[in-house]
Amino acid sequence: MGPNLPKLKRKFQKVPNVVMLGLDSAGKSTLLYKLQRQEAMDTSPTIGFNVITLELNKKSVFTVWDIGGQRGLRSNWQYYLEGCKVLVFLVDANDRTRIEEAKIALKTVLSDRNLEDVPLMVLANKTDLPNSMTLNEVCQQLDLAKCTDRNWEIQACSALKGLGLQQAFLTVAKLIQKQ
Repeated sequence: MGPNLPKLKRKFQKVPNVVMLGLDSAGKSTLLYKLQRQEAMDTSPTIGFNVITLELNKKSVFTVWDIGGQRGLRSNWQYYLEGCKVLVFLVDANDRTRIEEAKIALKTVLSDRNLEDVPLMVLANKTDLPNSMTLNEVCQQLDLAKCTDRNWEIQACSALKGLGLQQAFLTVAKLIQKQ
């Protein structure tokens, strides 16, 4: 019984929560399924949430909550933030018409008291598409320079192709470990 105790302890340790938010059609569910199954899947708009436990390696295990981003569902985001260790905010870098809406949504969610001192990972999705915004443009449009009350990172990715996802979530794991 004694030699198995460390295994049991690891099994029952609380897995950190990562909450992934963003406007509808930003690619959150596509990203989640690409991470989980290593393949692109057809998705439909998320009504409610999707959740997976992601194990990058033995030290990096966390639960990722993908919360629906339609305008009518955003008021529910607050109910998923308690215990959040890192907020991942996904932006469609190819949709210049909705970047202001994304900025407002991000600013609103970051003002929640449950996110005080919680690190932020911004993923600029669809950067593989022609005419998408650069990381610098996304930073400027979201006013990330004014986000001085927390650690934050930004990274380009393509949820559909899987580009940058592993690196982004390894960074998320590092942000969790710093807390």
